[in-house]
Amino acid sequence: MEADKNRRLLIVDDEKDLLILLRKVLGKKCGCDVAIARSGKEALEKIASWHPDVIMTDIVMPDMDGLQLLSRVSELDRTISVVIMTGYGTIEMAVTALKNGAYDFLEKPFDNSKISLIILRAFERTQLLRENQQLHKELQKSDKTTEFIGQSVPLQRAIDLLTRLGQSDATVLIRGESGTGKEVAARTIHKMSNRGKKRMITVNCPALPEQILESELFGYAKGAFTGADHDKDGLFLEASGSTILLDEIADIPVSLQTKLLRVLQEKEIQPLGQTSTVKVDVRVLASTNQDLEAKMERGEFREDLFYRLNVMTVTMPSLEEIREDIPLLALHFFNIYVQEYHREGMEFSQEALKCLERREWKGNVRELQNRINRAVLLTPGDIITPKDLLSPEELEEDGLKDKRGVEVPVCVYQLPYNEAKEEVMVTFTSTYLERALTMSNGNVSAAARESGLGRQSFQRLMQRFKVSSQPFRG
Repeated sequence: MEADKNRRLLIVDDEKDLLILLRKVLGKKCGCDVAIARSGKEALEKIASWHPDVIMTDIVMPDMDGLQLLSRVSELDRTISVVIMTGYGTIEMAVTALKNGAYDFLEKPFDNSKISLIILRAFERTQLLRENQQLHKELQKSDKTTEFIGQSVPLQRAIDLLTRLGQSDATVLIRGESGTGKEVAARTIHKMSNRGKKRMITVNCPALPEQILESELFGYAKGAFTGADHDKDGLFLEASGSTILLDEIADIPVSLQTKLLRVLQEKEIQPLGQTSTVKVDVRVLASTNQDLEAKMERGEFREDLFYRLNVMTVTMPSLEEIREDIPLLALHFFNIYVQEYHREGMEFSQEALKCLERREWKGNVRELQNRINRAVLLTPGDIITPKDLLSPEELEEDGLKDKRGVEVPVCVYQLPYNEAKEEVMVTFTSTYLERALTMSNGNVSAAARESGLGRQSFQRLMQRFKVSSQPFRG
């Protein structure tokens, strides 16, 4: 494999012959630039000048052991993945290293296929951590004056228009597909206006039957209908001095459109059962995901009302148009749900972030948010993978599965054929064990029975592939 000078591996050991062998093997199999150091102190000098992505270090060394080096590396750069090499009698130290932040450990003598795969995955982990670190920095730079997350040109244009519209008192029609943030856009306009200190009133037009919607919007006088035993102010009066958002305005009944037109033209309402009108000082915003022009042609929406609403128009971009913002949005929602469900320590796998960027989002930002919400809540381990985000059918469409439905890690394709084939079998077995334990809530006997294996055989597989039943219990 051709060496990638952008990926740097530092190998630390006091055995010169082993260093030379590992540099030759891993440089070829992992396609990376390799440097060596014969002590912990020399390694620290290399780290400062050469900036490796992955460090592979022995534990037992004369001047500074691997655990001390791991601690210093963590202080310098937590995104560097450290793989520990262990000999006989140092397994307990390796376990301690894992608890202290090491990525993995390898027992001497080494299996070349296994060691190269671990180093490739360590490179992926470092890349993921650094991408997440960069995303966090970009999130910190996001404009805190709005609720929008993203830096794409279409989104920034929309935000700029919303900000400028906030400085006027004009009626605004907000258009866009479902899930594109039309209500967030309305809140942005309201917040930027001189009415922003007051609460904005939001009305979900399709959610209420026609008679109830009319009384809610315009209010009613005592005796206006059966059960009206007192006067009631409508939402337009409640929003006086503030803003009212008529969400999904396309679904408002034709019979109410005339009354709504009067509010826009005359700035007054007529409560049910009352002959006089009442002046209101309210700014009207409306949103829709429907084709109002087509509804007008069918006689389902008044043309004069459309032109009254369409004084100013904002069209919110779909997620397809702002695809470059998907990682930022994903991380934003991920952070929210990690805190909500107390899942600190979770991470996105590199494959998971890539599959989010590749797939279609017909429900736009709302669908993306829901997927991440579910993944954070239901993922059994600490790493969110594509299988935690997508259905088996979606995974197959996404190209992350073979015909049998086995998820294939991206780094496998960087290995020679025989090693790649072996790794796919490893991935399949690990996934099979995890799913069996998931179905049995961590009960090893039940999982073995459903798998058609003896308990001892099932346990041997668990030990071989380092699968624990603990995370699946309860």
